[in-house]
Formats: sequence, C-alpha cells, structure tokens
Amino acid sequence: MARSRRARLADVDAIALALPEVTREPADGERPAYAVGGKTFAFARGPRKDAFDPDTGELYADVLAFRCTAEDKESMVADADSPWFTTPHWNGYNAVLLLERDLGRLTVDELREVLTDAWLSRAPKRLAAAFLADPT
Repeated sequence: MARSRRARLADVDAIALALPEVTREPADGERPAYAVGGKTFAFARGPRKDAFDPDTGELYADVLAFRCTAEDKESMVADADSPWFTTPHWNGYNAVLLLERDLGRLTVDELREVLTDAWLSRAPKRLAAAFLADPT
C-alpha cells in the first residue's frame, strides 16, 4: 500500500470541491468557506483574539476550522502532539481548528477523512446517504 504524501493548502480546496454539491465562497482567492446545502463545513478564518501563539502573543492569521462530532473533537485535541486544537471561544461548538502551517503534519488521506466527515456532518441526509452508498 502506497503512503499518502503530506497535505498542502491546495489539497483542502481540491478535496472539498470534489465532494458532492459543495460551494466555495469566495469562488476563488484566499480565505475560503466550503458549504453543502447552504451549511458551512470547513473554512479559513482571519485573526481573532481567541487564537494566538502562546509564546509571542501574536494572533494566528492562518486558522482553518473543520466541523466534527463532539467525540471526534475530544479525541483530536486530546493529544498534546496533535496539530488539532480548540480555544475557549469554540467550547460547545463541534469543530476543530488547524493552522495552515501545520497541514504538512497530516497526510492527504488524513485530510480527506476529516473533510469528508465534516461534509457528512452538514450534508442533507439523502445526499449523505447516496454518497456513503457510492463514494466514488
């Protein structure tokens, strides 16, 4: 079995847009949000005071957010070596955060799994069922 290469920012776009009925806002350019059925499942966000480098205090300008289940969120952020994180602002919200600069800590296959799960969490039930029946 071939190993998946390290993920890059362009992979987020390619994987998300390959899922059924996904829209991207803006259609091109930076800081996108991906939605299915009008519901956002992943997006890039600008700097906010709740996400900052603990060593320098500098606001993170490269945060990506991905919808997930509460259980997945708990397991994804539990490991201190994990690239996934959350902030107090995101308490009670089923999403995890990832810095763009940490995308390379994931493989393309891992990124595809997270994006697909995020998509499934927001897709209309019939669309999700059809996708799961034939994900090709």
